Amino acid sequence: MVSTATHLGGQHQLQSRRFRLDLRTTPARMRLLLAVLVLTNVAWGALAAFTASQYASAASAVVTTREPLSLDALQIYRRLSDANDAATTAFLTGGLEPAAVRQRYLADITAAAAGVEDATALGGAGQGATADDLGTLTTGIPIYAGEIETARADNRLGLPLGAAYLREASALMRGTLLPAAQSLYDAEYASLGATGAQATGLPLITITAAAGVGLGYGLYRASRWLSRRTRRVFNLGFLAAALALVISLGWLAFAYANGRSSLLTAQARGSTPVAALARVDIAVQRAHADESLTLIDNSGDDSYQQDYLGLQRSLGPGAGTLLTDAQQATAGSKAAPAVTAMVADARGWYQAHASLRVLDDTGKHADAVQSALGTAPGNAGTWFGQLTGNLATGIAVDQAAFDSSARAGSSAFNDTEAGVIAAALIMAAACAWGLSRRIVEYR
Repeated sequence: MVSTATHLGGQHQLQSRRFRLDLRTTPARMRLLLAVLVLTNVAWGALAAFTASQYASAASAVVTTREPLSLDALQIYRRLSDANDAATTAFLTGGLEPAAVRQRYLADITAAAAGVEDATALGGAGQGATADDLGTLTTGIPIYAGEIETARADNRLGLPLGAAYLREASALMRGTLLPAAQSLYDAEYASLGATGAQATGLPLITITAAAGVGLGYGLYRASRWLSRRTRRVFNLGFLAAALALVISLGWLAFAYANGRSSLLTAQARGSTPVAALARVDIAVQRAHADESLTLIDNSGDDSYQQDYLGLQRSLGPGAGTLLTDAQQATAGSKAAPAVTAMVADARGWYQAHASLRVLDDTGKHADAVQSALGTAPGNAGTWFGQLTGNLATGIAVDQAAFDSSARAGSSAFNDTEAGVIAAALIMAAACAWGLSRRIVEYR
């Protein structure tokens, strides 16, 4: 038993000594180098593929999820605000409202409800504030619509109770539904920005590029060592691996640079201007509802008029106002001409509104209502129509610009993941082939 154990121990020591001695020979070192290079190339390929996948996924999410959710949230707010404006405008006509105004209201309410459903289906109904906002809108829109129908029925009968129901419905819209819609838009816009930042961030691509450069340096050092040991200057396997590395690094860098440029353009010429215009739109729609509610309310309460004047100051133009911020945000974008026209429209509307209030305060209520609803030159309704028309144009063209640039940024990463994986496998195979030939020749 002792002799057997001694014999086995001696064999183990002999094998260990041979292994240590083998590592001191050039062929053994070549085999070790071959294993290290193959594993390193595969590891770098995995890192490069992961990097391409992360950027491609984030860029795709901008186009397929975050942008649609942001647009849905904006349209929900605009539709609800316009529905409330249409409902108050209808009351100014007295009796049966014009068919066009009625259709406008119905289209807005239907579109807003559909937008809430779409936002929920796209994943907006997650957890937290966004889910709460969608829940508020889902339950609140039918309640608002019911109150408007009650007010409409009373108004057609000439009952003063209709105005009270209208004020109650408007309070629900302005106090609950529109804040929920704005909160939803703010959350989705923030998510759009966060996802865009993931698709354009520098840390991951920097780490991957540094790893690729390090691998290239490792191939260079391995080639120098191999040439000294084998007296061969060039190794076709190493040259092929180096070429594949350069191509894959260049492909990854080009895809990232192209995608980042397009996504940053989408932000600067699309989402940022649209957000600024959305803030203008929110204030304009609320101010117009104030204008109508002031004419409807005969109680002597001027709270709606005071709210209008506060919104007028917020809108501007002037330093720190919404219109001036929109001008700065859209500078260089396709919406710039529309925003310039909006400034003139807003000034004209303010003047027409002031004249409208003089008419109403001096007992010429019918003339004031005609100015609010009319389309003749100088009427408040004319200026408001021009202002909202230019707003819609500005939002539409910059939204289209965002969509175009964002899609270009997303497509920049097409096939990049597969390309870097294929290049890494070529690199590993080329290194193995090049070293295997030298090992055979060395014998």
